Amino acid sequence: MVLKTSPRHQNRIELLQGTLDLLILQTLQWGPQHGYGISQAIRANSMDAFQVDTGSLYPALHRLARQKLIAASWKTSDNRQRIRVYRLTKKGREELASGRSRWERFVEAMGGILGARQESES
Repeated sequence: MVLKTSPRHQNRIELLQGTLDLLILQTLQWGPQHGYGISQAIRANSMDAFQVDTGSLYPALHRLARQKLIAASWKTSDNRQRIRVYRLTKKGREELASGRSRWERFVEAMGGILGARQESES
């Protein structure tokens, strides 16, 4: 997964390890979704800042399924394509709550450090 950092989307940086898992779990909190739908929801809800490629998404989905944080089932789409739909499990909802808490503490800590640095430069 990459974060687009410029208006022209030329500079990309890798996000913190574990961030993609948290984004997938949050996306599935909104309801079951197939892989492409998850990718598009992340892109849309991040205002095009996050772009998840299939080489990152599907290994993450498989890993989350092995951990029993999500479950998958085969369905037929409206255009009669066979698709795999993922949903959040009870264990996944618990991990999402824990992950959100860790992320909020991380953001608060980073804000404290970055804010303190700016204040000391003034």
